[in-house]
Amino acid sequence: MSDKHLTNQHFSELTLPEPLARGLRDAGFERLTPIQAEALPPALAGEDVAGQARTGTGKTATFLLAIFNYLLTRAADTDRPVQNPRALVVAPTRELAIQIYRDAEALGKHSGLKMCLAYGGTGYDTQRQAIQQGADIIIGTPGRLIDYLKQHVYSLNHLQVVVVDEADRMFDLGFIRDIRYMFRHMPPPPQRLSMLFSATLSHRVNELAYEHMNNPQVIKVQADKITVDEVTEAVYCPANDEKIPLLLGLCARIASDRTLVFVNTKHSAHDVYEWLLGNGYQVAVLSGDVPQRQRERLLDEFTSGKLSILVATDVAARGLHIPNVSHVFNYDLPQDAEDYVHRIGRTARAGSSGDAISFACEDYAYSLLEIEQYIGHSLPVSKVDRDLLIKPQPRARKPRPGRRPQEAKRSSTGKPGADTPRHRRHAGVPAQGAVDCTASVTTNPTTSPVASTDRVPAVTASPATPPVPPNRVPSPAPDVANAPLQAAKPRPAAQRTTRTDVPAVG
Repeated sequence: MSDKHLTNQHFSELTLPEPLARGLRDAGFERLTPIQAEALPPALAGEDVAGQARTGTGKTATFLLAIFNYLLTRAADTDRPVQNPRALVVAPTRELAIQIYRDAEALGKHSGLKMCLAYGGTGYDTQRQAIQQGADIIIGTPGRLIDYLKQHVYSLNHLQVVVVDEADRMFDLGFIRDIRYMFRHMPPPPQRLSMLFSATLSHRVNELAYEHMNNPQVIKVQADKITVDEVTEAVYCPANDEKIPLLLGLCARIASDRTLVFVNTKHSAHDVYEWLLGNGYQVAVLSGDVPQRQRERLLDEFTSGKLSILVATDVAARGLHIPNVSHVFNYDLPQDAEDYVHRIGRTARAGSSGDAISFACEDYAYSLLEIEQYIGHSLPVSKVDRDLLIKPQPRARKPRPGRRPQEAKRSSTGKPGADTPRHRRHAGVPAQGAVDCTASVTTNPTTSPVASTDRVPAVTASPATPPVPPNRVPSPAPDVANAPLQAAKPRPAAQRTTRTDVPAVG
């Protein structure tokens, strides 16, 4: 791994509390990255910071060090309840919140500050109890944080530091109203330290910063260059039916221990997963359908090397630091140019090198021009050679994540299939209380055949023939079919009516 991404400034040159300096030494941090060298001095001095830098350049460590320094050098409010946090970190995704929490544990293990997680999908009561027992720093996602806030599990009245990470993603996911809601329940901007970090500082993000921060210092590191020099980019233009053979051919050539394959939809993710699994790869799917506990387990297995390929939607494209990812495939070109930057940012992190390979297929090739305009350069086009395409083995059919086998429909009695007319008709048995429409209609009892005795007797109902009372012999039904036509009889005079209000004609 190269150290070109580091500056010549050492952490020992900063004035940091001893518990924080010990945490840095234990984590192996010696020299600062460019964003840390520019953003840490004003943040350590108590000034608000809005920072922009490429992904993988140390933004998380920047705001965590600023949080710990602020809390360790300033006393908490004397009337602060234990469940009310002194610092709040808001992240757009659960995986990013978990990663920030783990980094905070590593850097702040000697600080004596208590940290809690709050994110959706799992552990509702466990997280709630952890906050109620005491929390100096809460790290979480907007939905779960606001849920607990509205239930008065904690209050933001004594907040001293707030951090919004990946602010542009907050807008993309529709969380910005939630962020503004939490800002309105905090102390005024001059009474707290506020930090905002993102890979892109758009106009709307800057508006949020100036609205809820105290004259923030805007710091942009290498903003004129969107992608990282260490990433080798390439694009192929396959037909839709060539994408899987091309992916298999490239995976066979690169022989990577850790590869990310990005797709645009959950359906496509599962299809690619089945093809790779059927062709002998250790692979898993990371999408919104996967339960939260399973998502965490899959990320751990991918990070530890148990899985060689992870097929993911954009849930894994933002902020996640997975070491030693050598190749990123855009199996589907993203429809948003910013997502392309975040996807390929999963490789070539912390000074290492990596490859980003994109497929401009029939469905998503239109996104290529927008991506090239956004990143400021054209992507080198590679030829799809026939010897590069591998004929795939049959795909491994697996149940889709989050789905269960379809259960039989239950009736009001709780028995599967009971009183369901469709099921009974398909089984050849009439529904309960229904007329057997398959039974023959008897028009002439003298010539009609006798029904077989091995059939289930059907209930016959005829509105024109009332039920026969007991002890009475029914009269034979008239042979309507063979009866001769008769002239209609005139109605009796007593039944005829004559209108007197209309004059007779003729």
